[in-house]
Order: sequence, then structure tokens, then C-alpha cells
Amino acid sequence: MEPLVLAVGTALVSAMATDAWQQARASAVTLWQRVHPERIPVIEGELAEVRDEVLAARESGDAEAESELAADWQRRLRRLLQNDPTLGDELRRVLDEELTPLLTAAVRDSLKKVEMHARASGRARIFQAAGNQTINES
Repeated sequence: MEPLVLAVGTALVSAMATDAWQQARASAVTLWQRVHPERIPVIEGELAEVRDEVLAARESGDAEAESELAADWQRRLRRLLQNDPTLGDELRRVLDEELTPLLTAAVRDSLKKVEMHARASGRARIFQAAGNQTINES
């Protein structure tokens, strides 16, 4: 899954547990408004449910439940981006300007963390990037 979608999904769910959850909710609703305006009431209800679930997970120390909620929203965001590939720039803006400022320093740092593993054998070549990558070969 695209790193941007992973980061936005994680930031969204993490921000839902803050006092600024209404801002996080509004950011998510704006994304859906652009692609599926008819689904806004459903998305608003689902975001409210997620907030309740995230708060309960944090209260009980259930990090796995919170990770599962983030994974669910990452999948939803991926589908949204598939329906409108031009949404990528808006996702980056929402992450950088709206969601990230709502998060604690620890969560902000975790969004920047990239871990890559690769193994090559024979004449194989590996190209890895934590962002865009262009390879020009002659």
C-alpha cells in the first residue's frame, strides 16, 4: 500500500483520540466530499464510531485494536485514491497541514519512520524508495 495512504490512515485514527477530533473528522469528510458526496452522512457516522472505538482501545491499552482501525481506514483511503487518482496531492496536504499538527510528537515521528527490507540473489537488482523514484536506463 502506498506510504502516503498508510500515513494518512494512521494519522486520522490517532487524531480521532485527541481533543481536536472534530478537525480530524472534518478533514476526512472533505476528502470523501470530493469523490463520494452522497456518502457523507455514512462517513460522518463511521468516523464517530471510530472515535469511540479508539478511545476504548486506548483506555484498555489495546494497541492492536487501534492498529486494526487504522488499517481499515487505510484501505478506505486507498479505494478513495483509486477512484480519484488526482486526490494524492490533497491527501498529502491534509496529512501535512491538518492531521499531523493534531498529533503528539511520538505519533508524528512514527509517521516518518520507514523500514525497508530486500534480498537479492543472482543478477537481481533492487530499487527501493520511501517516496517517488525514477529509474532511467539506456
